[in-house]
Amino acid sequence: MNELEVLREQIREDRVQLGIHIRKMNSPGSPVYRYGENLVWPVGLLVVAIIGMKLVNVHVGMLLLVAGMGWWLWKVQPRVKAGVFERSAALALSDERLFDGLWAKGVLTLYAKAPDGTPRAAARKDDWRAFVRAMEALRG
Repeated sequence: MNELEVLREQIREDRVQLGIHIRKMNSPGSPVYRYGENLVWPVGLLVVAIIGMKLVNVHVGMLLLVAGMGWWLWKVQPRVKAGVFERSAALALSDERLFDGLWAKGVLTLYAKAPDGTPRAAARKDDWRAFVRAMEALRG
């Protein structure tokens, strides 16, 4: 098995955690970016607030805007982050060249606890393949 297959197995067994830089992956130009998630809802909230201001008064419009922002921050944004994470993980783990490219850009990190409880991590400056081999060797 190559290192990416071993890494997939380690992630599946919760021995290694994959970290993803959400902000880098949730920006225009990223292969997992979705305009609908990031533009439609905020623009819709703004339009509703403006309509409330025009039809009723400024106070109602501001109340709608504040309520919409709260809803966005506590309900929608966590789902967007989870979706970006899932799509990014699927993309990264689908092909070794894609994983290497995302690793080189600093989008991915790996974290694991050794059997003795020592935390281990690998980021862009580290060799992810060596990290995977080391974690596999520690497993025994």
